[in-house]
Amino acid sequence: MAETERVYTIPLGVVKSVPIYRRSNRAMAEVRKYLARHMKTPAEDIKIDPGLNAAIWARGDSKPPLRIRVRAVKFEDGGVEAEFAGER
Repeated sequence: MAETERVYTIPLGVVKSVPIYRRSNRAMAEVRKYLARHMKTPAEDIKIDPGLNAAIWARGDSKPPLRIRVRAVKFEDGGVEAEFAGER
């Protein structure tokens, strides 16, 4: 089985219902949950690139972006690497 590469625009509007001091943490959890569902792999097997982490945390913990584009690559062993592909 070959590598599978996909680009997703992940909506992060659900983090607005979380207390302001936890929003970026919740956004990271939502990215991991979204990729686990769409790439059909456990959340533990998803590796978040430092660039994606920096993009979510760029404006601090209280103002993560409302949506983010992610390039996800699934490998033969089931692991997934997610990297930042730009906002929107």
